Formats: sequence, structure tokens, C-alpha cells
Amino acid sequence: MSRPKQMSRLSITVNGRPHRLDVEDRTLLVDLLRDELRLTGTHVGCDTSQCGCCTVQMDGIAVKSCTTLALQADGAEVVTIEGLASQKDRLHPVQEAFSTCHGLQCGYCTPGMIMATVDLLARHPDPTDEQIRDGLAGNLCRCTGYVNIEAAVRTAAAALRG
Repeated sequence: MSRPKQMSRLSITVNGRPHRLDVEDRTLLVDLLRDELRLTGTHVGCDTSQCGCCTVQMDGIAVKSCTTLALQADGAEVVTIEGLASQKDRLHPVQEAFSTCHGLQCGYCTPGMIMATVDLLARHPDPTDEQIRDGLAGNLCRCTGYVNIEAAVRTAAAALRG
């Protein structure tokens, strides 16, 4: 016998747009973003919060959306890679630095790396190399592009400091 799905009402703001949705209680935030809201820039890699490619900002803090229930984001403001840039025709300084410094190879980890970098630079505007490595420790690049990723973080930090 199958159990009836438990549904709950969710109010969430994603990339500045408010949403009221009925979601199954066990829905993950990453699935809500990708499947319901069609924001596919947030990637699913490991489903265990080990790789970090699902990282988004929730109320200004980086979270792994593959292990966060959508209902945990009730009332929250979520920013995904699609909502990071403030203007449609201009990249966020972190996005720009990743592009300029070739801080990506296959690109699969890039959205999570960028979102983790935004969080890191909010806490450490002029990070040391150790702070950069610690800040990105939960995000894996399978293409071994860490040298360029770290350069991108330093470039973004300088740009954000002005």
C-alpha cells in the first residue's frame, strides 16, 4: 500500500521573484529549483552534499541545495547562479573573474564554485590562499582546475574591493 503524499504550502523568493507553491514535504530545494522553477543552472552531482555543484545562496548564506528540503527555505530568499548578476547584460564580478581567469573547464562545478566564492568573499573580502582553499573545500572540480579557480577568486576579490 502506498502512502499518500504529504503536501505543504511554500512561500519562497527566488532571484527576486516571489513564489507560492504546494510541494511534497520531501522535495529537495535543488529539485524545486530545477524541476518546478526551471532554473537548471544549479546542478546535481552527488546528491550527498559532497561535490558542491548544487550550491545556492539562502538568505545570504551558501547552502547545498541537494540536501536542503524545500520547506527549509520557506520564507527565505534564494539566489541561484541565474539570479547572481544584477543586470541581464552584465555578469556579477565573480562570474566575470571566472570567465577572465579561465576558472572553468567542463563547467559542471562552475555554478557551485561561483556561489561558494560569493559566500567566501562576503566573509573574507581580501582572502588569504588558505581562506580560499577552506572556503571552496566543499566544492569539487573533477577537471583539476583549482589553480585557475583560485586565481579567479583573487581577481574577483580585488574587483569587489574596487
